[in-house]
Amino acid sequence: MGSRESKFIEFIGDISEIPLPSSLNNPFDYKPHLLCVIASEQLQHHLINQNNWNHNFGLSDNQPGKQIGKMFGVLVVQKEDQSIGFLAAFSGKLANKNNHEYFVPAVYDSLAEGEFLTPGMLKLKEINDKVKELKKQGNEDSNQLKQLKQHRKLHSQQLQKQLFESYQFSNSNKERKNPYEIFGSNPPAGAGECAAPKLLQYAFQNNLKPLAIAEFWWGVSPSINTESRKHKEFYPACEDKCRSVLGWMLR
Repeated sequence: MGSRESKFIEFIGDISEIPLPSSLNNPFDYKPHLLCVIASEQLQHHLINQNNWNHNFGLSDNQPGKQIGKMFGVLVVQKEDQSIGFLAAFSGKLANKNNHEYFVPAVYDSLAEGEFLTPGMLKLKEINDKVKELKKQGNEDSNQLKQLKQHRKLHSQQLQKQLFESYQFSNSNKERKNPYEIFGSNPPAGAGECAAPKLLQYAFQNNLKPLAIAEFWWGVSPSINTESRKHKEFYPACEDKCRSVLGWMLR
């Protein structure tokens, strides 16, 4: 791997005889390119052997914490000097953090020190606690409870608005749009937290040419999901959160 600041990962084995893709594949309908398969195997080796963080993927019976499988992604990229490597990303949070050394950063790190989300959520919890206390006291129809509920609603909406406005998705021309500009007035929750947008964001911001992309599931299948996920199998990017975002980023 390159320097600590760089997220460009070099292939361990010799890939010089593998033909490069002529263009980036469709993230929603693809058979993984051989370079993506090799990159995924290298990433999986890292997941098995790293000791910088702990996350229970449900692959071991003696690991503490809730079992949560995770989607990971790889993006094969080319530097301006023509060297080939790849980027790695995970969907959502990993071990309760948005950022880890091996992976590209979140499009927006809401958990970073000094950001608005954590104090905003603490304030929301305070309001919720007051609502619960009033209900315990039997004040279901009091004006104070109604005002608190309205305050809670407005505060929650403002937090969500700030969060969406903080996500700025770049395309290859380094033009930017936030979820409101992409989806309209009601973006889906978690838009921008999937692996594919993170990978493309880093590539475009660091002058790396995307060559091939793939995502695979690691760990137990989600307990509540309309679609099952199998360990190590490849999957397309999700439709509800990624279709519009990637449409903008890859235009």
